[in-house]
Amino acid sequence: MAAEVKTTCPYCGVGCGVVATIDEAGAVSVKGDPEHPSNFGRLCSKGSALAETIDLDGRLLYPEIEGERSGWDEALDLVARRFSETIAEHGPDAVAFYVSGQLLTEDYYVANKLMKGFIGSGNIDTNSRLCMSSSVAGHRRAFGADTVPGTYEDIELADLVILTGSNLAWCHPVIYQRLAAAKTARPNMRVVVIDPRRTMTCDIADLHLAIRPDGDVALFMGLLAHLATSPAIDQNYIGAHTEGFGDAFAAAAALDINDLLERTGLPAMQIREFFRLFETTPKVVTCYSQGVNQSSSGTDKVNAILNCHLATGRIGRPGMGPFSLTGQPNAMGGREVGGLANMLAAHMAIENAEDRNRVQRFWNSPVIASKPGLKAVDMFQAVADGRIKALWIMATNPVVSMPDADSVESAIAACPFVVVSDILKETDTTRRANVLLPSLGWGEKDGTVTNSERRISRQRPFLDVPGDARADWWQLAEVGRRMGFAAAFDFDAPDAIFAEHAALSAFENNGSRDFDIGARAGISGGAYDELSPFQWPQAAGTEPSITRFFAEGGFFHPDRKARFVAVKPPATDRTNAEYPFTLNTGRIRDQWHTMTRTGKSARLSAHIAEPFAEIHPRDAIETGISSAGLVEIDSPHGKAIVRALVTDRQARGGIFAPMHWNDQFAARARIDAVVAPITDPISGQPASKNVAVSVRPFRATHYGFAVSATKPATPDAAYWALAKAAGGWRLELAFAETVEDWTAWCRAVFAIPAEIEPLGYADRQSGDLRLAFFDGEVLLAALFLAREPVAVARNWAISQLSASHGDLRKRFALVAGRPGAGRPDPGATVCSCFSVGVNQIAAAARGGCHSVEAVGKETSAGTNCGSCRSEIGRIIDRCLAAAAE
Repeated sequence: MAAEVKTTCPYCGVGCGVVATIDEAGAVSVKGDPEHPSNFGRLCSKGSALAETIDLDGRLLYPEIEGERSGWDEALDLVARRFSETIAEHGPDAVAFYVSGQLLTEDYYVANKLMKGFIGSGNIDTNSRLCMSSSVAGHRRAFGADTVPGTYEDIELADLVILTGSNLAWCHPVIYQRLAAAKTARPNMRVVVIDPRRTMTCDIADLHLAIRPDGDVALFMGLLAHLATSPAIDQNYIGAHTEGFGDAFAAAAALDINDLLERTGLPAMQIREFFRLFETTPKVVTCYSQGVNQSSSGTDKVNAILNCHLATGRIGRPGMGPFSLTGQPNAMGGREVGGLANMLAAHMAIENAEDRNRVQRFWNSPVIASKPGLKAVDMFQAVADGRIKALWIMATNPVVSMPDADSVESAIAACPFVVVSDILKETDTTRRANVLLPSLGWGEKDGTVTNSERRISRQRPFLDVPGDARADWWQLAEVGRRMGFAAAFDFDAPDAIFAEHAALSAFENNGSRDFDIGARAGISGGAYDELSPFQWPQAAGTEPSITRFFAEGGFFHPDRKARFVAVKPPATDRTNAEYPFTLNTGRIRDQWHTMTRTGKSARLSAHIAEPFAEIHPRDAIETGISSAGLVEIDSPHGKAIVRALVTDRQARGGIFAPMHWNDQFAARARIDAVVAPITDPISGQPASKNVAVSVRPFRATHYGFAVSATKPATPDAAYWALAKAAGGWRLELAFAETVEDWTAWCRAVFAIPAEIEPLGYADRQSGDLRLAFFDGEVLLAALFLAREPVAVARNWAISQLSASHGDLRKRFALVAGRPGAGRPDPGATVCSCFSVGVNQIAAAARGGCHSVEAVGKETSAGTNCGSCRSEIGRIIDRCLAAAAE
């Protein structure tokens, strides 16, 4: 009989509930949990494909020391000894942990306890520093605590939703669908998108403000100055619950209109309309994400937004408030337990002596970190210069995701002792480890996560533990015991850790701190196993409820008042004659972080299969970059080679490139190697959205496309990009030099046996070449080469890996690179959930399906997660426009 397990998605901070079903044969399928209050059954394309990412291919299954398999005792003894020796010789600040929003709260809690309370250093930081630490800093400055005031429901209840620095449609698709549904139900709802690019999110926008990079501070300063002289100002709220309004207003009023126009790059008419909408719409929610946070002025951006909500009293009530959209599944849980270098557990402050004393007494620890540790960028610079001599990296891939990534890799490689806990054996970071520790993955983990609206949910195991993999909390606790702290790390299950975490949140609290889940302090066993999603706070003796903060004040500064923060607009342009373009990095719809999970899914890779850079058509012409050609992006820190996507969605002078690709999937596409290690001075968050670069065409002698039934070896090519495909793999190629023997090249890359001869042709004049290798009726591999980017029907070619080729005509059609009569090419995938291509959607549109709903009824496209609905609408519009010509 099939078994069902309710768990939580491991991707973004929406925190969707998932129902995993395991049938009698052990096969797993997933669907959205209709009872989970975050998603009510919805899942995005990534969540829908979770069952396709849980295979053991590439898994790290056993501990390794210097590349050789070892046992757990040997590996953990070595880790404990080397950390202890380093601390004894160089002090506690010579060691560091770099952890992750992919960890569960229980993992995070043990890591923070070990580092801050027993090693005695603040040197634990997290990749969440890269995505939301500016929000943390802004909250703490304004509210006195890292408090998200509102709930997802507020986004649906608002009459005006402002999305700034957020491509909600692709990065938080389920929240986007909730917003889109609310707008459909209430057509008078207004949506404003503030983003330099015209993203898919703009398709539901009533107003798109194509702001200059880092122009947000100026825009919201202008808004505050406008509100202060309008009927929207709430003097009663300001007087009763805030401090510092005068200084914040004076700073905002000093920004004149000409400076505002220059810094934002927006037309005066658009600015006036935005100000009018905010002024006249009491129920307004401002959602902000990486475009705000990932900036050298990120904290000021957050406070500029918070100032406007505090000035109008539009906070903490239904449909009103600022809302930070978290990037990772458990960045919020990490914030709760002190996973950032400048925080203590339970939202207490490391710079506060009373808080330090309280945590030390609760833990009964021999020491407590007395000052903030090194934030992520500073931490790896300390690794580089030798201050940090032992480093433990957990559940993250900093050689891909950190700015100045090449320098980060060099630093890790030179570090005397590096431990990496991961689920995959080969990543860009694991290749630099002295010790590898195999961790549990999604479906094997057991613990809790917290989403963007402060909702704590369970991740439950439903898969057998593979090999000798172990939970991250167990690894940390074992090292803590071996370092001499046995009593403090005598955890035997995650429920004991969660119970201690909950008890600490309530310890000497009495309402003085925002984070309090004391009602769960005694939880254990079955109660923990059955724990339903709940929002914090939930103090002892209270029941779960929908909770908002600050409608009636009650902030967490000592006087219980909020602080307006006087901010100033930063310089927004980092370009110069040598580096005249502004690079903006980000995410795409169907991939996650460094692709260690989503890269396993052929369905997810079908939408966008290789790294790319968006560039405006006029910029492309001026730089000699052709559509679908290759482009080299260069900065003083590194280079990347990616495919050019020429589109007017990108503003002139700007380049957008995703951060996902790495050395496991492409030749030189680690885009964060190009990003400068410039950070916000308060939050320490890198400025990943405003990077001065140059762009130029990458010239190749030949371009190629290949399909293979087995995973190819790393090809000898100037450019390559590998992706999982239905029935095998797909490979994009470019060569700087001509290969003398293409058949031999194919044998080496695709492992073709010597006895199998290719079918193909070569045209010396045009430079075209086709080679296909068959084993009986089965296609092993095919290579298509040309002097320009190869115009082959890619999805059709991929489908041939699963087709029978007993008919010689089908073999010749493959070599020709196009389907024969009666075999239509579906085109590039648009709907990943149902593998529907652009040609199929266009055919439906030309056949009379003139709405997204009609196309969905005809093809199923857009009827599951809805992430592709904007793209479907654009395809329909193009077809209708073409028909009208």
